[in-house]
Amino acid sequence: MSARDPRRPGLDRRRRDGWLAAHKWLILRRLAQAGFLALFLTGPLWGWWITKGTLAASITFDVLPLTDPLMAVQALLAGHVLEVSGLVGAVLVIVAYALIGGRAFCGWVCPVNVITDFAAWLRTRLGLKEAYPLDRRLRLAILAGLLVGSAVTGTIVWEFVNPVTMLHRGLVYGSLFSAGAALWISAAILLLDVGVASRAWCGHLCPVGAFYALIGAKGLVRVSAVNRDACDNCMDCFTVCPERQVITPALRGAKNKVGPLILSRDCSNCGRCIDVCAKDVFIFTTRFHDGAGMAAQSPRDGVLQGEKML
Repeated sequence: MSARDPRRPGLDRRRRDGWLAAHKWLILRRLAQAGFLALFLTGPLWGWWITKGTLAASITFDVLPLTDPLMAVQALLAGHVLEVSGLVGAVLVIVAYALIGGRAFCGWVCPVNVITDFAAWLRTRLGLKEAYPLDRRLRLAILAGLLVGSAVTGTIVWEFVNPVTMLHRGLVYGSLFSAGAALWISAAILLLDVGVASRAWCGHLCPVGAFYALIGAKGLVRVSAVNRDACDNCMDCFTVCPERQVITPALRGAKNKVGPLILSRDCSNCGRCIDVCAKDVFIFTTRFHDGAGMAAQSPRDGVLQGEKML
């Protein structure tokens, strides 16, 4: 096997199975993100409204309400009275992400994810090292601060500066102010992630991700290092993972009798570890599947059976 270039994770997988196979879950995520955005764009572009509003609060086909639960919690703490539709929308979102698990919103819906993924790719290609390491607990502290701030000030504090809502509003409605704000936000997050620390925004600062991690802590869908005995320590999965600390227990835990499931609430279920692994170590499965008896199978069989379980 040729020497690996650390700036090109997944190269062996691409050589073996082709570019599409090595980017399958990434492509699906981009299609999902574009699809969610398209639901909001049909009205402004063609006058045919499928979904009205933004990711903060919306209604689809004038029937299905969806509300960002973090915004709803802030509103209640601020003393605001939410309409029934707003409360129902928040409950629906909570139930959905509680079932799916992890930070699926971050990996599959949030438009900021495209920017942070690009920044991470750029850092890898440029071979940049961490400039200012950040504590991942900062996002929990920020989350607690904005909840307290909402209760004290009587306002929905986070929505004044929420880059997810501002970027989404700029993309959907395209007013000069919104578009300008979206451009500045995108540039600021890109510079932060490239110049300060890898995944500085999503992995260390964003309270939205921290909130959804708490919601999805016991969710069903999980990544499993079911064929971890086949791992050759290439580190490709660690290079592409937005929360690389979640991989170690499942991948290296055999000696300590730790199962192969990635159970950390910080996992965004992005599937990039599955994409880039030339040894087919990882699969998507459920939290109830411990991978027992699969290590003896060929890696390829493990992937096919694991994918069929979904």
